[in-house]
Amino acid sequence: MEIRDGLHRVQAPLGERFVALYLLVGDTAALLVDTGIRESITETLLPYLDAAGIPREKLRWAVNTHCDYDHTGGNGALKAAIPSIEIMAHRLDAELVEDVDRLIDVRYGEFRDTDGFDDPPETTAYLRGVADLVPVDRRLAGGEEFDLGGRTVRVLHVPGHSPGHVAVHDPSNRAIVIGDATLGTTVPYADGRAAFPPTYRDVGPYVDSLRAFRDLDVDLLLTAHYPVYEGAAVRAFLDESEAYTARIDEVLRELLADDDEPRTTLELVRAAGADLGPWPSDALDYAVFPVTGNLERLAARGVVTEQADDAGRRRWSPVE
Repeated sequence: MEIRDGLHRVQAPLGERFVALYLLVGDTAALLVDTGIRESITETLLPYLDAAGIPREKLRWAVNTHCDYDHTGGNGALKAAIPSIEIMAHRLDAELVEDVDRLIDVRYGEFRDTDGFDDPPETTAYLRGVADLVPVDRRLAGGEEFDLGGRTVRVLHVPGHSPGHVAVHDPSNRAIVIGDATLGTTVPYADGRAAFPPTYRDVGPYVDSLRAFRDLDVDLLLTAHYPVYEGAAVRAFLDESEAYTARIDEVLRELLADDDEPRTTLELVRAAGADLGPWPSDALDYAVFPVTGNLERLAARGVVTEQADDAGRRRWSPVE
């Protein structure tokens, strides 16, 4: 649907969830933010363009906000449908945007050896089946501007969820498209139920990024997996996202203070349980992403220490 003049939210199914792509259309050109999975392009975006009367050749650029498969998996289908389109990603994420094996090993397998956490085989098989990755045409650094004709939009580097996460600022509509740069207190299913934890990774940059959103003159915050936030709801979403990172610090400090022995990251996640969020055990383990980020921040502050046990697992304990 067209939210504001030349700003379209194109919502595509993603299992029990959804992924929202955003189409920014000017007088002479259009830019797409994220491509979802393969079917997001073939079954949702292309029919939307045709129904809205937007010529496919007007779509000149596609920006991947970050490397995750549900934001890049439609790149190949988009390139096949519109060969002239320029697909772009930040230079820090581009390697994983282009190669599904590297994405699986580096992004989703980060905690395999150090923490004993990995995606189940069926999840990896699904990812491979829906992600059609191709080389990007341009690697971004942040700060790039795109003239759509009648208005200009700008790319911002907003790391935290991933090192190369970007957002697209549309000042003429006082809007910003942020992908997964800010994640609230839970990632929802399409019906609003809690699906899994907010999987930010590097908590310092994550908080800095959401604070940067506060500083912009926007009243429309557009995410990939949440409702549209407008007016006062923008600040409320950003505030609850920052408060959640502080809450994890509190939970971890309380747990570690009660321990006589160092704990692994997953032991801390499972001990915290419902204090982290309302997720079943299989989804709760994905809190290894934010919990690791918070533990690393606490370690940098001299609050906790990290060591490896004989199996190579990271263990954490409070500084005496």
